Amino acid sequence: MTKSDKLKKTLVYIFLAIGAFFMIFPFIWMIITSFKTGFEANRVPPTFLPENPTFNNYLTALKVAPFGRYFLNSVIVTICCVALTMFNSILAAFSFSKLKFPGRDILFALLISMMMIPFEMLIITNYTTIVKMKLYDTLIALIIPFVSSIFYTYILRNFFMSVPDSLYYSAKVDGASDWQYLWEILVPIAKPSLVTIGLLNAIACWNSFLWSILVINSQQNRTLPFGLFAFTNETGIRYEVLMAGATIVVLPMIILFLFCRKNIVTGVSKGGLKG
Repeated sequence: MTKSDKLKKTLVYIFLAIGAFFMIFPFIWMIITSFKTGFEANRVPPTFLPENPTFNNYLTALKVAPFGRYFLNSVIVTICCVALTMFNSILAAFSFSKLKFPGRDILFALLISMMMIPFEMLIITNYTTIVKMKLYDTLIALIIPFVSSIFYTYILRNFFMSVPDSLYYSAKVDGASDWQYLWEILVPIAKPSLVTIGLLNAIACWNSFLWSILVINSQQNRTLPFGLFAFTNETGIRYEVLMAGATIVVLPMIILFLFCRKNIVTGVSKGGLKG
């Protein structure tokens, strides 16, 4: 390796390290602030490390808001959304990759084009639908709009297309139906992409805030992100307690990501580059 190559590699690592620092720093600041007193959290100019670290903020957060109930609601919504999204994505990806029907590619292209429409543009329509279905202020209202995903279908379709068609025709010759081929052969092969879809969807559902604040009113149906509103009142925001509550909310997803980051990268690369 020449000196120029070493220099380029060093610069790349420095650039990545700087980018990683700016991405991680908000989480570090959140955790550090959660151990500060109210005076330290509002001090100007701010201090980085707490002078007298305390766990009282976490105890206060657990008393102010029923995080046990919020946690259970988040788990229920996340599990339902992940299960339904994976099921629908598997069926849609199989249809667009292995089944031959008129207009298949045009229909899939139209679906892909819908990815350019931001979710905020669909909020009014979704909200009206939920109200007309009399599902307002229910956990079902947090699940229905997220039971399918074009992005996850795209990832899974590309993975399915990378599987040789000869395997599909061989299964048909042996008497297997499309349903049997999908669940007994194709789905086990696509495990890396399925794990990725499940993890990404779980993180998105767990952190969902905008939609929950619109369709949930009662305290018993709030999820963890929405529950952080308990630390905001007319007198102001208790930042130290808010940061403690935010740490409680994001910690499960941080742990999940740290343990499963390789699966996410592998599944996205295989589903996004093949086909």
